[in-house]
Amino acid sequence: MLEHFKGKIAALHPDIIQSHILNRLDGPTLASTSCASSQLLSLSSDDLLWRHICNSTWPSTAHPAVRAAISSFPSAHRSFYSDSFPSVSSTRRRRAPHAPPTQLLISAVDVYCDDRLIYSKVKETDTLSGWFQSSPFRIDLVDPKEAVNAPLKFDGACMELARARLRVSWILIDARKRRAVNIASAAAVEARRHWLTEDIQLRYATVVDAGDGEPVQCAAVLTCGGKDGGELQIREISMQIEDMEGKILTGADSLGVIDAAMDGRRMRNEVKAQREAFEMFLRMKIQSRERKQRRERSLDMVCIAAGVAIFVKIGML
Repeated sequence: MLEHFKGKIAALHPDIIQSHILNRLDGPTLASTSCASSQLLSLSSDDLLWRHICNSTWPSTAHPAVRAAISSFPSAHRSFYSDSFPSVSSTRRRRAPHAPPTQLLISAVDVYCDDRLIYSKVKETDTLSGWFQSSPFRIDLVDPKEAVNAPLKFDGACMELARARLRVSWILIDARKRRAVNIASAAAVEARRHWLTEDIQLRYATVVDAGDGEPVQCAAVLTCGGKDGGELQIREISMQIEDMEGKILTGADSLGVIDAAMDGRRMRNEVKAQREAFEMFLRMKIQSRERKQRRERSLDMVCIAAGVAIFVKIGML
């Protein structure tokens, strides 16, 4: 049956295969098709096909800075797609022994409501400055006076609706290393109200091993608000990396995590698996906090006991 199918395909003119079949496929299907025969492998490797898929999947990849970065990848848009389409897994690989230092991080970000694109932006971050290396790592996209309107009604019941309908893609690109990684989960892993402002915060996070046995979360966060009964507004779109104590990693430490994530294994965008990984991270975070509190209480007891002993000894003199 397979040989018969290959024979039928081989009988078609290559232009027909490319212009009427392959250009209608999505990324995963095109990748699978390339494994069927050497002819399909050759035809499926056309960069124009993969460029169209990348641009339709992530409109931000049409930006000149992103296109220039992708051109340096081993197989251009095909390599970029294989890096960016699956989410990074929680398994860490060792960094390449002589990996060049990261000079520039490019963020290619797209926000959707259902299948409608509502925001797209590319931002470049210089990573060589001392300020970046030592300061908490955070990338903000929306200007203070800017707001992104989402076609959702802002009211008391909109949080779960926003969680279900809004999604984010945040791809970090290192052109010098010719690698990329999508740090945002396929769907929001958490939705909550800010304790002070009552704004809605949607978290799209993947959990990555930092290399010391403790995981960290790479999170893209949407902060949404608005007037009651009016349209939902996205007021902040930010990305940062946090450890289990809730501390934001410095630029230098974050680059190590991002570098490992770019070289790490990939997994399918399974919403359930990503939420379970995030929930496990939260449980480990609570356990870490409890251990720290126990250590602090034990240290307090030791200090109190030592103080009492010294006081008693002084009283006996």
